[in-house]
Amino acid sequence: MPSPELITGLDIGTTKIGAIIAEVEDDSQPKVIGVGTAPSEGLRKGVVVNVEKTVRSIENAVIQAEQMAGVKIDQVYVGIAGDHIRSYNGRGVVAVAGPDNEITEDDVRRVIDAAKAVVMPIDREVIHIIPQEFIVDDQRGIKDPLGMSGIRLETEVHIVTGAITSAQNICRSVERAGLNVMDLVLEPLASSYSVLSEDEKELGVVVIDMGGGTTDIAMFFEGCIRHTAVVALGGGNVTNDIALCLRTPVDQAEMIKIKYGCALPSLLEDQDRTIEIPGVGGRPPRKVALELLVDIIHPRMEEIFRLAAGEIRKSEFSNLMTAGVVITGGAALMKGAVELAEEVFDMPVKLGIPKGFSGLIDLAKSPIHATGVGLILYALANRYELEGLFTEEGEGGVFEKIWDRMKSWFN
Repeated sequence: MPSPELITGLDIGTTKIGAIIAEVEDDSQPKVIGVGTAPSEGLRKGVVVNVEKTVRSIENAVIQAEQMAGVKIDQVYVGIAGDHIRSYNGRGVVAVAGPDNEITEDDVRRVIDAAKAVVMPIDREVIHIIPQEFIVDDQRGIKDPLGMSGIRLETEVHIVTGAITSAQNICRSVERAGLNVMDLVLEPLASSYSVLSEDEKELGVVVIDMGGGTTDIAMFFEGCIRHTAVVALGGGNVTNDIALCLRTPVDQAEMIKIKYGCALPSLLEDQDRTIEIPGVGGRPPRKVALELLVDIIHPRMEEIFRLAAGEIRKSEFSNLMTAGVVITGGAALMKGAVELAEEVFDMPVKLGIPKGFSGLIDLAKSPIHATGVGLILYALANRYELEGLFTEEGEGGVFEKIWDRMKSWFN
């Protein structure tokens, strides 16, 4: 009996690095067999600023996952984010060249190439080209035009770009940790695979991945991605605010945030409760009102949501998000985050919990691991569902392997 295939998702974040190992047999759900996390010490806002520290953090997370799973891995799917990510929509038009006007794979390749043929700064490279729809002789709403007859083929695509050096540094760090990069995936796109349903994507939904250094946004409508954006604030900014205002080290501020944090003052059950703040440099601990902590957290969380709302309004699809907003990521776990988001967005909001897998559900079923689990589901969708031409979302980057693209960057 052949051994199960292993797929690993590596979420390289600003505050933590997470590794999720899953085994897959036939077409069954992936079974998570290893989960590893390690503090991220070499990144700032999703960008590598210290390669050596990043390599050690990756190694620590992967070793922890390998020990739990009892296996050795050598290849990973890596999430990429950061405020260097930019995206825009493009359009391409070509004449159908196939015999009897039948649309072939070559026609699809040419129209996508035409859509991405825009002037781009030399320091940027395409990460994803995601077809939103194809148009055959003015007939819109086509997801897969192969085999259809037509004279003119058009496509509307969503193009995600990133800084070449940022992507290179992530790949170098992963390689120096002894791993091969199978693909680089935009993190909110990966998270959408684990926290969104097909109905939500059809109706119109926003997924907001709240990381430590950035908050990543992706909008879906009629089954495909329509708009992506990045807000250069995250849960780490909340922690820094607590550290400065309460005059305590950042690691202690993080513990206080996790244990006592609340994003909405109206949810405080005991207004008169006090919490103990550890002393610094041998100074004795002191007590402060819990209400003060919430007064520190609330403005920053509200700012993050308002900036995200501003990015959503930039899209022409902002009024079509019928299913509302799904928030995920570590910062979304804070008490009151969902309620505050509902006030800011004036839409239904829910917490995004990863699903679609079995195995170590108790360990991996947390918004913290939405990207890691999503990377595994993304890999499966690309590999099995539509046999390498399109993904579930119509992913167009499959026409050239990510690693070939990476090698061309290095060259």
